[in-house]
Amino acid sequence: MFVTRWRDNATMTIATAERYAAMLDAARRGGYAYPAINVTSTQTLNAALQGFAEAESDGIIQVSVGGSAYFSGQSVNDRVTGSLAFAAFAHEVAKKYPNITIALHTDHCAKQYLDDWVRPLLALEADEVAHGHEPMFQSHMWDGSTVPLDENLHIAEELLDKSQAAHTVLEIEIGTVGGEEDGHSAEINEKLYSTPEDGVKVAQRLGLGERGRYMAAFTFGNVHGAYKPGVVKLRPELLGEIQREVATAVVDGRVASAAGAVDFPNGKPFALVFHGGSGSTAQEIAQAVSYGVVKMNIDTDTQYAFTRAIAGHMFSHYDAVLKIDGEVGNKKLYDPRSWGREAESAMARRVVEACEQLGSAGKALK
Repeated sequence: MFVTRWRDNATMTIATAERYAAMLDAARRGGYAYPAINVTSTQTLNAALQGFAEAESDGIIQVSVGGSAYFSGQSVNDRVTGSLAFAAFAHEVAKKYPNITIALHTDHCAKQYLDDWVRPLLALEADEVAHGHEPMFQSHMWDGSTVPLDENLHIAEELLDKSQAAHTVLEIEIGTVGGEEDGHSAEINEKLYSTPEDGVKVAQRLGLGERGRYMAAFTFGNVHGAYKPGVVKLRPELLGEIQREVATAVVDGRVASAAGAVDFPNGKPFALVFHGGSGSTAQEIAQAVSYGVVKMNIDTDTQYAFTRAIAGHMFSHYDAVLKIDGEVGNKKLYDPRSWGREAESAMARRVVEACEQLGSAGKALK
């Protein structure tokens, strides 16, 4: 059993289940979204916290399948161990940021990783909840983009039940995100676009909140990574079409499981997630948020901001960080804390930019 240092987090920055629900509801009502920042280390985690605090924004910090394993150390390479280490560190350090609320999330769990990552975490969290405590994470993502929709939703139903027991929110992906992330790649083609009919099927199988809270990442041309202009063809208006079709289907009875649940925030049935947003235009992002996006994943841009600052430090202090020509270098400049602080601050600035762009800046829950 893991060390339960997050059991009583009533005064902590890490969200309780109720606080996370309030965050998501506030974003849906207010028409803004939270940046969801991927981290791989305590340094990038600290940078994300710094950025959210400077923006006076609540937010989401997450680890991917590769990031969670990396957190455990390359010789251990265990996703559950790394996830628990990430959560324990986050719960402890986040106490020092009392004016914001942060949710912890596991990102992009494909089918082959469920049994040795998200399912064990959900079981641990359900046990904690059964003993009257808060879960360590607030949400988990099931990435069913590589399996047929019926299988995707069958697994989602199982995970939604487990999420209910664990007091966590489930995130699902409907459709395929192009590009590459953590070894999984998908072509950039017509498969990147979900349909309104897909949205109706999701509502029929999972309900619209009555079976448990979830977020849906429908695809509208999204691509992971960074690409030159013109490569990625986003269609944010597709999200609006999905929302309208499902709202209509509920009213006329075509979504039996959600019968009567017609009072959606701003008329939008789904709380949506935007994946693969790096390089998107401000207009595309604003349009997606207007259709009900409450969470936007950000990884590539913050990775680059962090690493670019380190590269700048090394190039600027080349002779000091290397012991060349018989010299001894300058310990103050090759000390990891010197370039580490620069990297954290650079990444924090990118987080602030994301909060401002998505509209969450200055809106931390009181």
